Amino acid sequence: MRIGILGSGLMGSKLGTIFARAGHQVVFSYARSGKKLERLAREAGGNARAGTPAEAARDSEVLLLAVHWNRVDDVLERVGGAADRIVMTCSLPMNDANTALVLGHTTSGAEALARKAPGAHVVSAFGTVPSEVLSPVFEARRRKSRPSLLYCGDDEGAKKVVAQLIGDTGFDPLDAGALLLARYLEPFTMLVAELAYERGGSPALAYRFERY
Repeated sequence: MRIGILGSGLMGSKLGTIFARAGHQVVFSYARSGKKLERLAREAGGNARAGTPAEAARDSEVLLLAVHWNRVDDVLERVGGAADRIVMTCSLPMNDANTALVLGHTTSGAEALARKAPGAHVVSAFGTVPSEVLSPVFEARRRKSRPSLLYCGDDEGAKKVVAQLIGDTGFDPLDAGALLLARYLEPFTMLVAELAYERGGSPALAYRFERY
């Protein structure tokens, strides 16, 4: 699969690297420095390269949006339109200080993104786990018992593609339903962040849901 990475922070760089090592073709884009994108591509291996957001969108089947909420409008402008694209978002609608959500109750960041990118098939995924757990989960992907990873969206075809990518990274994909369920996933992410970063121990924290 061809995947464009919009954002070169912890989530974008780690997920892009994992996707490339899982056999997907990856384009890293959107960084303060082109050298950083080139370094990420080198470290990810032969399936990755650096490019612009417009190139990432043009050459990819799936776009991963992994930028701070205050950069979403800018990166979408540089993409030049995402109609008919699968846009997988892990970007939370956080304030500039990263201390609180700026959207909730009656909407969500994922729903706001869908309004900002008309025609795109938006799926919320990967935002509910800290970046520190991504590599350990990928390395342990052959284990029978895998951690869960929640995702939601309105387009069933797009969700199937995202579920495959979730599985490729070592998680067990768990469909939470329509995109409006991001209203619950995004506050849940804040709980996961509290447990990962404020309660001691390793921030490489995952979760698992089981039915009995």
